[in-house]
Parts: sequence; C-alpha cells; structure tokens
Amino acid sequence: MARRPRKYSPELKAEVVNAVLEGGLSYTEAARDFDLVAQTVHNWVTAEKKKRAEESPTATRGQVGELERRIRELEQENAFLKKAAAFFAKEQR
Repeated sequence: MARRPRKYSPELKAEVVNAVLEGGLSYTEAARDFDLVAQTVHNWVTAEKKKRAEESPTATRGQVGELERRIRELEQENAFLKKAAAFFAKEQR
C-alpha cells in the first residue's frame, strides 16, 4: 500500500533549508535534527537553490537597465559641461 506524502509547514521547510544553507549542516544532520528523511531535506534545499538562482538574474537585468540609463544621463551632462567650459574659455581670451 502506498503511503501518502506528509505535509510540512512552510515555516519548517524554511527553517530546515536555512539550517543547511546558512547554518552549515549537511542534509543528513538536518534530517536527523528535524526528524526528517535526508532525501526530503535534499529536495527542499535543491528547490530553494534553484529558486534563488532564477531570482538573481532577473534583479541583475533590472539593475543593468537602470545603470545604463544613468550612464546615458551622465554622458549627456558631461557633454554639456564640456561645451560650457569651452564657451567660457573662449570668452576669457
């Protein structure tokens, strides 16, 4: 007879994943500490790593776009200041 999978709270999953990723526990140690199966811990940690990897490039792309926009603004300001400096240098002669 097949067993139905147990349901775990999101808080427990987050605590276990945090213990492995940031606490330095191995899958087996975390499984033993939280009375879980090591494969379950492995699955949760793998899913969290994948989730974090997918979120990171998206944020980076947005940051790159913002930085490129800021670079264009600064280049325009630089060009204006160069023209103004040349104009005032010409007037002093």
